[in-house]
Amino acid sequence: MSRCLVTRVLPGPAVARIGAAGHELDVWPGALPPDADELREAIASADGLLCLLTDRVDTALLDAAPRLRVVSNYAVGTDNVDLDACRARGIPVGRTPDVLTAATADLTFALLLAVARGIVPASAAVRDGEWRTWEPARWLGAEVAGRTLLIVGGGRIGTAVGRRARGFDMEVLLAGRTDDLGTLLERADFVSLHCPLTPATRHLIDASSLARMRAGAFLINTARGPLVDQTALARALRDGAIAGAALDVTDPEPLPADDPLLKAPNLLVVPHIGSATHVARERMAEMAVDNLLAGLDGRPLPHPA
Repeated sequence: MSRCLVTRVLPGPAVARIGAAGHELDVWPGALPPDADELREAIASADGLLCLLTDRVDTALLDAAPRLRVVSNYAVGTDNVDLDACRARGIPVGRTPDVLTAATADLTFALLLAVARGIVPASAAVRDGEWRTWEPARWLGAEVAGRTLLIVGGGRIGTAVGRRARGFDMEVLLAGRTDDLGTLLERADFVSLHCPLTPATRHLIDASSLARMRAGAFLINTARGPLVDQTALARALRDGAIAGAALDVTDPEPLPADDPLLKAPNLLVVPHIGSATHVARERMAEMAVDNLLAGLDGRPLPHPA
């Protein structure tokens, strides 16, 4: 019998399969993730780890887990996992690709529409009693149909966002690794980020990138927070260098209440809910458990990193 640590309660019935397979199951009970010390203590006798993107799986953690045989990451990405350190120890790493594509693409377009049309402040105005009558010059937003969308990163989610954009008769541009991002930024009314976080993409959208964007353009990020230099973004929003931004991801997560970015105008921030549908999150749990059980059995992971 192997001991398995799951670092948070997950939606759906999938986690129960670990116990049904004859393994000892330990689920972290807190609403918040374990901190680094708590995680090292909890993993000391674990053979399998099912972790979340909030859990840093680094050399220090792996050194504290001499029995560990598999890491299953409940996420499409693995930037919270030191893959080289796992590989050096012969520990396979799994992830949950594809399943959250539609949910994240839907949210991306929802954020695009919401920030373009000012839906959140308009709704707040109703609740605050500011809706007095139909006003021809108030709550004016930007047109979406027929405008130009730049997708940065043409993977599954970026491709799905492009399909949705074409339904709005948008011109869709794609920026890949070898394209001139600055030139494409100058052409776009909306810029949506869908690339992985790597050393090369950290702060991909910095002060110089924001300066290349149109004054009426909007930035949407549903990928990873560190893709954007948030200090530069806050400045661009305050100065009116761009029209607005909508973020599902930030750096760090969550943002401190006194973070200057939260005081920037025309900014919409939601709490990393790109995959937050019942279908997507439960399917992610199924895939993560599939990876975990395969690793414990010595089989190839069905969804390896």
